[in-house]
Amino acid sequence: MTDRIRKFLRRRRDEGPCLVVDLEVVRENYLAFAKALPDTRVFYAVKANPAPEVLKLIADMGSCFDTASIGEIELVLAAGATADRISFGNTIKKEKDIARAYEIGVRLFAADSEAEVEKIARAAPGSKVFCRILCDGSGAEWPLSRKFGCVPEMAPRVLELAHRLGLVAHGISFHVGSQQNDPKAWDRALATAGAIFRDMSERGINLSMVNLGGGFPAKYLKEVPKVQVYGRAIFKALRKHFGNRIPETIIEPGRGLVGDAGMIEAEVVLISKKSDDDNVRWVYLDIGKFGGLAETMEEAIRYPIRTPKDGDETAPCIIAGPTCDSADVLYEKTPYPLPVSLEIGDKVLIEACGAYTTTYSSVAFNGFPPLKSYVI
Repeated sequence: MTDRIRKFLRRRRDEGPCLVVDLEVVRENYLAFAKALPDTRVFYAVKANPAPEVLKLIADMGSCFDTASIGEIELVLAAGATADRISFGNTIKKEKDIARAYEIGVRLFAADSEAEVEKIARAAPGSKVFCRILCDGSGAEWPLSRKFGCVPEMAPRVLELAHRLGLVAHGISFHVGSQQNDPKAWDRALATAGAIFRDMSERGINLSMVNLGGGFPAKYLKEVPKVQVYGRAIFKALRKHFGNRIPETIIEPGRGLVGDAGMIEAEVVLISKKSDDDNVRWVYLDIGKFGGLAETMEEAIRYPIRTPKDGDETAPCIIAGPTCDSADVLYEKTPYPLPVSLEIGDKVLIEACGAYTTTYSSVAFNGFPPLKSYVI
């Protein structure tokens, strides 16, 4: 809770749950990344929080941008960035969207299959292509699925096809898993990337870039390493696997840049039990999975929750959202300790919500409006 957010919440009119993002925290986080990895360009993952104020701030600070759609590309351009600072990093793109991005001036595209490379060659001739490889995600609180990336053994074939079709076989990308708590995770991925670089060199194709992806954590309930620790570990791994021929590198922080910059204010709607002898209370909030807290799925992300009764005796509670969907339960497998004195109507503060909340909020499920967002 920053003083700026505290003052804003004191002044705001009660209109349901809202997210408040403090731009000063975003600025500090961006500078921390730039200092920790000074030779690496930051490509902010727009999907984490596409608020125009956030995009303009970091665009003015020199950030580049990782985008997943034409809509995100247009948001970045509106924020003042130029097309040469944009990567179309989604490996699943319609050919017409590739063509539109190329028309706008984007020249950096991700792929993880030969079919995607063929689309890029037709719609964006001469562009740079990097191949995303699969990563096991061990050490991450939210390991990514097999939806994105190919096995490392396939990457040379994908990149060789790009070269044959007149594209620039630019490099390799990977993602070590969201909320990655192990700085050494990049060492394993870079070992694989280094082997692919050598394989491609033997084929007469010299790659020049490694996209180190995201995965840099925000602080939730547990302490996480500082970004400087990640910077030192990544540089050490680059030297280990590439020697003195370190390639161009980029990172795609999203959660790590904006996560701890935002806080949601919500309200307790109901506190109840399912039976007289039930020891666990149900606490229903006016926000749930469909209101922006989708990352509580499988209880992967456990947000810090503050209440006006903190310091009182606590008891385990099941926390749920307000909708008529049985999936709208935030924490049940591991009940959440909340004050026994908590009452209906009390406000609660859900911390570290700056990433993946407004963009996950449904438009009008059950008639509830989307999560309001304020950037200060």
